[in-house]
Amino acid sequence: MYQLYGYQNSGAAAIEAALVLCRVPFRFIDVESSAEAAQDLRKLNPLKQIPTLQLPDGSILTESAAILIHLGLTFPESNLLPKKPADRDQAIRGMVYIVSNCYAAIGVIDFPERWLAEADEASRQNLIAGSRARLHWSWEVFADQFSAELYLDDETPGALDVLAAVISRWAGSREHLRSTRPGFYAWLERIDRHPTLAPVFARHWPA
Repeated sequence: MYQLYGYQNSGAAAIEAALVLCRVPFRFIDVESSAEAAQDLRKLNPLKQIPTLQLPDGSILTESAAILIHLGLTFPESNLLPKKPADRDQAIRGMVYIVSNCYAAIGVIDFPERWLAEADEASRQNLIAGSRARLHWSWEVFADQFSAELYLDDETPGALDVLAAVISRWAGSREHLRSTRPGFYAWLERIDRHPTLAPVFARHWPA
């Protein structure tokens, strides 16, 4: 059985959604629920990254894009990855884009002191503001380049869809996109409402 280490309102939501789309049994381990769970994560992944996925054979996968690619290749019937090679290439490109540009910026916004030699408050706030502006611009670029890769109402959401739907929820990105890229914002809202994914998202982001 897959074991997914995460916590509420984290990137683990994308992997949980993907596992649900794959229709495979898994156990979600909330690392904020106990010291034991947090220690188990530290043993498996010294960086304590969320998400961390333990495969049925006991091996470990980290990095959201790598996990989603693994699931898409292992369970092709899930349609997490497109079947056509050219479409699959673009989906993988989109996931790597999100992780490299959007997820990375959120890490700076959440933990600016990690990137400052002297973390005085003025420097922290300046770095946060600059990173948030860069993050929102990165989502605009994504919307312009990848909207055609996202699912429509009569299709099954893929790995790129779930990753975009989760990561865009943070640091005011959805609010920014509502005004700057309303068509892309509507796509994200449709992904949120997909009947298979909605319960996962509701658990992570209760109304």
